[in-house]
Amino acid sequence: MKSLSKANLPQFLEALNQSSQVYVPVVVDGTSRFIPWEQGAELVLDKNSNIPPKYLFFPQTEDLYGYKIYKQSGERTELPSAMEPFVVFGIRPCDVYSLEVLDDIFLTKGYEDVHYKQKREQGLLISLGCLEPEATCFCESWGLNPLNAPTADIMMLDGGDQFLLKAQTEAGQKVIDSQAGLLEEFQGEPPVGKPCTLTVETKGLMERLQPMFEHAVWDEISRKCINCGTCTYLCPTCYCFDVLNKTRGEEGIKYRCYDSCMYPEYTLMAGGHNPRPTKKERVRQRFLHKFQYIPERYEGQIGCVGCGRCIVKCPVNLDISRVITRLWEVEADV
Repeated sequence: MKSLSKANLPQFLEALNQSSQVYVPVVVDGTSRFIPWEQGAELVLDKNSNIPPKYLFFPQTEDLYGYKIYKQSGERTELPSAMEPFVVFGIRPCDVYSLEVLDDIFLTKGYEDVHYKQKREQGLLISLGCLEPEATCFCESWGLNPLNAPTADIMMLDGGDQFLLKAQTEAGQKVIDSQAGLLEEFQGEPPVGKPCTLTVETKGLMERLQPMFEHAVWDEISRKCINCGTCTYLCPTCYCFDVLNKTRGEEGIKYRCYDSCMYPEYTLMAGGHNPRPTKKERVRQRFLHKFQYIPERYEGQIGCVGCGRCIVKCPVNLDISRVITRLWEVEADV
């Protein structure tokens, strides 16, 4: 394990930025999110970002391909790829794990999303462990470790006046080696973190929900939801999107943008039928998708990482941890 003096952190990031675009958590207009590193940037490293770094791999709006139209015929044109190596510095273990969820969704079951795959191949993750999880964090309930992200390229811990770094992949080791002049060997004991104070029962939740599709509890849970979609846009594992066109004359671009199962238009069909006509069906879909459908399709994978963002930002306090607790309280076959 290596140590990096916090006084040398700007020099460390600037050195990385010479060969790869470095993204760091910074407050922009009152909201913390990952943006390109610049000298003098004030990093937010004492808590998780408000907006997850998911958008670096799955952007909110993304061009897919171009096309040309000639009367009754057309031609698809590939857009030039501008993918360059990049580093995500300070990504939390829960967000690292959320990328594993998206890997299953975008890269398995017989189809690979080339746009997502390119970004995953170019992105290097330097994860920062959480020594004191926030009151709304419950990643440990899903079996995650707030101090460790095994699939990150480098794992980092806050050691007071220094950061402790451990390479976990070959790419991570290359970064460590390239910054040897700024790093020292760490001889002491790494810091011990505090556990999550928020916990929920998750073992067997998928099986618990399987007979509950028609349960009356969904009327109760959905009552105060306003279908604003805040939870889905801030969730690091939500991936719903719409595909749209931008056409000028004979040429155009096909692009995708985030969508949400909370919106009535999301499932509205061309003939006017909507299989989720009320907010009850839409709220039920959100929770069943995360806790039942994803684990069923991806062999026990989970659709929630316990980051707590939806708890913090929901305008009507529809707390996902309380929803889980309520689902355990009711009779499953009612």
